[in-house]
Order: sequence, then structure tokens, then C-alpha cells
Amino acid sequence: MLTKSRYSVKDMVLWTRWEIITFTLSTAIITVLYDLLGYTFLNVPWTPVALIGTAVAFMIGFQNNSAYGRIWEARKIWGGIVNSSRSWGMKTKDMITNEYAGNPLPDEELIHIRKTLVYRHIAWLTALRHAMREPRKWEEFEKAHTNREWASIMHIPERVFSLEDDLIPYLSTREWEYVLSKKNKSAALLYLQSRHLKELKEKGILWEFSFLELENLLEELFTLQGKSERIKNFPYPRQYATLSYSFVRIFLVLLPFGIVPEFARIGQNLIESFPLIGSGFIWLAVPFCAAVSWVFHTMERIGRVGENPFEGSANDVPISTISRGIEIDLRQLLDEDHESIPQQFPEVLNVQM
Repeated sequence: MLTKSRYSVKDMVLWTRWEIITFTLSTAIITVLYDLLGYTFLNVPWTPVALIGTAVAFMIGFQNNSAYGRIWEARKIWGGIVNSSRSWGMKTKDMITNEYAGNPLPDEELIHIRKTLVYRHIAWLTALRHAMREPRKWEEFEKAHTNREWASIMHIPERVFSLEDDLIPYLSTREWEYVLSKKNKSAALLYLQSRHLKELKEKGILWEFSFLELENLLEELFTLQGKSERIKNFPYPRQYATLSYSFVRIFLVLLPFGIVPEFARIGQNLIESFPLIGSGFIWLAVPFCAAVSWVFHTMERIGRVGENPFEGSANDVPISTISRGIEIDLRQLLDEDHESIPQQFPEVLNVQM
């Protein structure tokens, strides 16, 4: 999926509501212990807390920049897939002819060949998007309760429909069985495309120069597939991800022990001039600490869910929408009836799949 056109504060609060409750309650408990029960030893000097916070801010910034870089690279790869797919549809339509054929084929047979090549390409897109949605053990999306809630609302196509069912409309029974027998199903479909092109060249239906053009296009598709698989299968370096996650947690644990005593001291200084405000000033530490904790946690979590741009989160590349958009373009290029062409996946909460 892809980031919404804009996130509202309500969206972010709903996404992190359990963490907000946790931060508020933990700070309130420490405030009660410090102010009402006199446990004033719950005190961490502010200077080390501030130093840790500075270091954590740098690490979160690095993580977010790296995560955005991975998302942007993935989007460029799938933008290349869009361009190459349109080129495939255009070239197969214009290059599959009887111009150099020793035994010319009927127009209906030529149309069938073009349709087979285009449909097999749509099957390749389908297999690739399913492969990109497969979970990896280092991915974080399904580990958070609110992320699972989000996924249940979004109905991510690759988690609703199986690859076996999605491939049926585009392949013959023999090809369907062949593809499903292979581990890398996307690569198997490109192999079938190359074999078919060779057969067409040998029959003269495809001119040798046109054959080379289409083979070069298949090579480009292999390259784009490999780049997409590289991002999917090579995670954001775990040492950075683990350290960032751990350091943020350490900072969030220490923060209330630094903020509550500071607000208590400020309140003591205000009592002489503003006794009413000064006596209760320590309780302002609860919303203040919760807000600071929420900012640090949310920034770290945004970077964490952005590390893997094909998981299915709202910040991911919308590969389902991109693939369906390509399919619509190619089938319109074949002059198919509009009613037989599937509709684009709907946006839910202004988010593309």
C-alpha cells in the first residue's frame, strides 16, 4: 500500500493509542509514588537522560532516512515495471504479424498469440506481487496489534486470494501446473515467455530483430524482478534496527524518572508566588512526559514499519494497485470489452493497496 495523501492527528493517535495509554499510566504511577507516597529516590539526573535522548534522536533520524530510501527505491523499481509492461503490450501487438511468415496465420490466431503473451505477462505481475507480500521472519508489521487491525480493514488482496486462484484466468492448465511446480514462479513465467518467442521466431511470425527487442525487454523485466526481490529478501541491517529499538525503549523507561523530579522542583519554586499552581505543578509531568514519549516512539515505529516496503502497511509501495493498473491498460490495449476487465482495487481510508 501507499501512504495516504495526508495523515491526520486522529489517524496517528488511533495507530498508537495503546502506547499513549501505556506512557500516560506509567508516568502517572511514578508521579503518585513520588508526590503522594514520598518515594523521592525515584530520581534520575536530567543530564544523562537528555544525552540519551539526543543520541536516540540521531539514531531515529538515521533509521527513518534509510527506511525512506528503501521505500523510494522500491517505488522506482515498480515504476520501471509499469513502463516496461506498457512497452511489452505495445511491441507484442505490433510485432506479432505475418510479414515474414512462411505460412501466414489467420488473424484470429495472431490475436490469440498476442493475447497469450499479454496474459502471461499479467500472470507474471500477479506472481511477483504475491511473492513480494510473502512474510519474512524479520518483518515487523504483523507483530503490532494496531497493524493487524489495519490489515483486517484493508483486506490486502494477496492475503485474501491465493496465488493459485489468481493465476487461473491468465494461463492454460498446463502452464498453470508448470508455474506452480516452481519455487520462483515469476521467473518461470518469464522462461515461458522466452520459449514462446523463440517458437514464434522459428515460424516467422516474429521477425529476428523484433525477437531481439522482446528478449531485451524480458531481460529488463528479469532485472526489475531481481531488484524488487533484493529489497524484499535483504532486510534493513538488524544491528541498526535492534539498537534503535532498544535505545528508544531505554530512553522511554528513564524519561519519567527524569521529568517528574524536574517538574516537582519547578513546582516548589512556584509555591511562594503561585501556591495553587505550584502545589499541583508536578502533575503536568504526566501529559508532558506522555507527549515526549509518544513522539519518540512514533518516529521509531514509523521507521520500523517503513523498513520493508512490501509488507502491506499504509506506508508501503502499492504493488497491488500498480499491478491491477497495468492489467487494465494492457487489456484495454487488446480492445477487450470494458465489462470483462477487472476494476481497480478500491482505496480504503484513502490508502491504495
